[in-house]
Amino acid sequence: MIRDTSNQDMSLGSGVEPRRLRRWGVGVVLLLALGLGVLGARRWGLGERSVDRQRVRIAEVTRGKLVRDIVADGRVTAANNPTLYAEAAGIITFRVRAGDAAKRGQPLAEIDSPELASQLGQERALMASLETEAERADILVQQGSADALKRIDEALLNRKTAARELERYRFGYRERLVPELDMLRAEDALERAEILVSHARGDQKLSERALGFERRTKRLALDRQRVLVRELERQAEALLIRSPVDGQVGQLLVAQSANVATHAPVLRVVDLTAFELEIQVPDSFARDLAIGMPAQIGAGNVEHAARVRSVAPEVVGGEVASRLEFSGKPPEGLRQNQRLTARILLDEKPDTLLVERGPSLEPHSSRPAYLVHDDIAERRPLITGAAGLDKVEILSGASAGDQLVISGADSLDDAESIRLSAR
Repeated sequence: MIRDTSNQDMSLGSGVEPRRLRRWGVGVVLLLALGLGVLGARRWGLGERSVDRQRVRIAEVTRGKLVRDIVADGRVTAANNPTLYAEAAGIITFRVRAGDAAKRGQPLAEIDSPELASQLGQERALMASLETEAERADILVQQGSADALKRIDEALLNRKTAARELERYRFGYRERLVPELDMLRAEDALERAEILVSHARGDQKLSERALGFERRTKRLALDRQRVLVRELERQAEALLIRSPVDGQVGQLLVAQSANVATHAPVLRVVDLTAFELEIQVPDSFARDLAIGMPAQIGAGNVEHAARVRSVAPEVVGGEVASRLEFSGKPPEGLRQNQRLTARILLDEKPDTLLVERGPSLEPHSSRPAYLVHDDIAERRPLITGAAGLDKVEILSGASAGDQLVISGADSLDDAESIRLSAR
């Protein structure tokens, strides 16, 4: 026969084991409750007090690339949009309308100025009179020079005659034919003739200087009058207002057939080949702006390369005006004062600790921050660096995966540790 395990089996009573199982179950439940109580007590002990979790905003520290850029809406403006002015007062007549195409040198408007025409005629008549005076001065110089030469020639002739007489008297005196007194008189006559020659030559030089000065004065007056006439002729020619660039008539600043004053603006011309984008940048970002920085301008669904052309040196209303110019040809269809969005790239930092930007985290700061772990917010030292549009760089005090309070930290009252509860 095959022996089995029937002799080893033992029958259990129905009332003993169920009670033991119940005692084991109660023990397990008590142990779980005790563990939960200890854990809760530990959590209560770590936090000085409890704050509603909904009052703060928490973000996770990650590692990635920090892009520092500026995104702003701007207004399209023509880099070359000259305003044309009236050179003289008069009645204006426009030959174009606002929005018309304009070519360089094309007449756009004309001003009828009787006052300028009258003044130009008077100044031309005066210039003709001065030209006559200058010609008369030239003749006087020539006449004065001829008179001076005539007097010199007469003096030289008198001296020659006196010298000849003196020679004759000396010969007669040596031959005992004339008295000595006559010879002495002849010598005095020669000396007087030489003095007259010297005076005539001196008078010639003085006459030439006086007449030359007079002629130069007349010439200077004539040159001045010619400059004045040329300026008036330029103003008269400028009464026909021409386009300085190829573009479009922007705006007529006065009405047709209106009486305009001197130097009054009359119309604008827009150069359609040189558009720029004028943006307003907050002062906090403007300090990082520099001329030549790369940028992108969105026109429709296309991004166009651009660069920073100028940055205003002053702050107005907490903002700094800047201008962006297209790196290549501007897109077709741009209009003056059209609104576009621009993005200026300030800096890029790869492989950087980042956290979402919030009111409780300021860039370039060493203020303490709250790290959250198991619903406990603990105050820790934190150093932040540069900031992008929505991220802040973490230099020290946190690691990737940490949870930081980025908003609502003022409700924690600078406690060293505090429990965040969900209500």
